[in-house]
Amino acid sequence: MTELARNPRVMLKAQAELRDAFHGKQTVTEDGLAGLNYLKMVIKETLRLHPLIPLLLPRECQETCEVMGYHVPKGTTVFVNVWAISRNPSSWDDAETFRPERFEDGALDFKGTHFEFTPFGAGRRMCPGMLFGQASMEITLASLLYHFDWELPHGVNKLDAAEKMGCTIRRKNDLYLVPTVRVPVPTAPRP
Repeated sequence: MTELARNPRVMLKAQAELRDAFHGKQTVTEDGLAGLNYLKMVIKETLRLHPLIPLLLPRECQETCEVMGYHVPKGTTVFVNVWAISRNPSSWDDAETFRPERFEDGALDFKGTHFEFTPFGAGRRMCPGMLFGQASMEITLASLLYHFDWELPHGVNKLDAAEKMGCTIRRKNDLYLVPTVRVPVPTAPRP
């Protein structure tokens, strides 16, 4: 939501895709999310810039090898810095900019085969909750964008997007946005 609030063009495009797909429906359902390509690109770009965990679980080198000119002896503990790899200018054009369109061709995914983009890890130690996490992110973000229009509070012109590093990465300060109901959620009948 932070990146969408900072990039209104992206938010409007994602909302247009959702409101086209679910036009006239009261709720967002999982079966309707399959064809929402732009929403998936927004999530990928968010995971690229803001991975949940900055360092993957440590790995132990099984045999002596050489990586990019560095000698790595057998038994060495290796930490993979996902945060830095996902922002590496040699792998990404305009690496610090939030631009979901970079995933438009659909060739790049986070399933562990593209090592420049591994927010869930790769190989045997890949996150077992990746599919659940992806489905949760999609339905939650889709519901928020479909049912509400979002804007910064009155008097706030710039959004603070500072992050706090630790075992996980999170916002340093809370995010405050003002929602306006766009597609009303049906209320349960009173008894």
